[in-house]
Amino acid sequence: MTHDALKNIKDLEHRISRVETITSHVFEDKSLALQAITHPSAVEGDSHLSYERLEFLGDSIVGFAVGLEGYRRFPDIDEGILTKMRIAVVNGNFLSESAVEKGLQDCVIFGTSELSAGSRGMHSALEDVFEAITAALFLDGGMAVATAWVLGCLGDCINPEIAADKSNPKSLLQEKVQADGGSVSYDIVSVQGPSHSPSFVAEVSVNEVVIAQGVGASKKAAEKAAAQAALDEVNRGA
Repeated sequence: MTHDALKNIKDLEHRISRVETITSHVFEDKSLALQAITHPSAVEGDSHLSYERLEFLGDSIVGFAVGLEGYRRFPDIDEGILTKMRIAVVNGNFLSESAVEKGLQDCVIFGTSELSAGSRGMHSALEDVFEAITAALFLDGGMAVATAWVLGCLGDCINPEIAADKSNPKSLLQEKVQADGGSVSYDIVSVQGPSHSPSFVAEVSVNEVVIAQGVGASKKAAEKAAAQAALDEVNRGA
C-alpha cells in the first residue's frame, strides 16, 4: 500500500478495521477505505490520496439515496417538497452529526498542520468523510451497500416535516424559484487558503444565470451562503 505521508501501518490497519466495523462492510479494496478517511493535510493536498475525489462522488450518491427513499416512502407528496426534503437531509449538519454518532472522528487521518489547529475544521472534515465513505462503499460493494449505509445513518431524518425548515436558505431559494418554473444550480468556483483550513467559494445560478456568490469552510456552507446572498438579491428586487 503506497501512502508515503503515513508510516504507522498498524495504526492504518486499525483505522480501516474501525471503518469496516462502523459501516458493517469488509472492504475488498482496503485502499478505498484508507483514502476515504485521509484528510488533505495528511498527504499535502494530493486529491488522489486524500478523500477529496471520493467526497465529490459521494455527494451525488448521498443525494440520490435520500431522494430515492423520499420518493418511495412518500408517494403522495409533490416534487417541490421532495426537493426541499432532500436538500434539508443532505446538509452538512446532519452528515457531520451522523459521523460523530458513528465514531468516525476517531478514524480520520490528519496531517501535523491540522492536528496543531485543534478542532478547527473538524465539522467540515466529518461531512466530507461521510460522503467519501459513501463513495468508497459504492465503488467496493455497489449501490445497495452504499444506500444501506446512507439510510442507516439518515433514514430517520427523511420526512416531510424537515422540508418546512425555514432556516435553510437553499430550500427557501429552491421553493421561490420553482414557484416560477425556474431552476437553481450551484458550482464551487475556487478553493482558497491552506489544505488544512480551506475556504470554498460557491456560485449560485438561477435559470443558468449566476446571481450570487458565497464563501464557507465547506462546500455546503459556501452553497448555503450563496443561497442566502441570492435570496437577499431576489428580495431586494421584489
